Amino acid sequence: MFSLFKSDPTKKLRKEYDAKLEQGMQAQRKGDIKSYAMLSAEAEKICSEIEALEAKKPDNTNRVK
Repeated sequence: MFSLFKSDPTKKLRKEYDAKLEQGMQAQRKGDIKSYAMLSAEAEKICSEIEALEAKKPDNTNRVK
């Protein structure tokens, strides 16, 4: 009933993922390839967490409106 007010945990992770990609891009532009690689690895880890959460999410296609 009150699922409308529950926050989506993937939303926060998507923001973190986008921030890591942005930081990685800036590091790559500066020529810091080591930091770029570390930030990209962290972004991939966050991406896998997002995919795992989305796989657990129930399918709402049969929901009564």
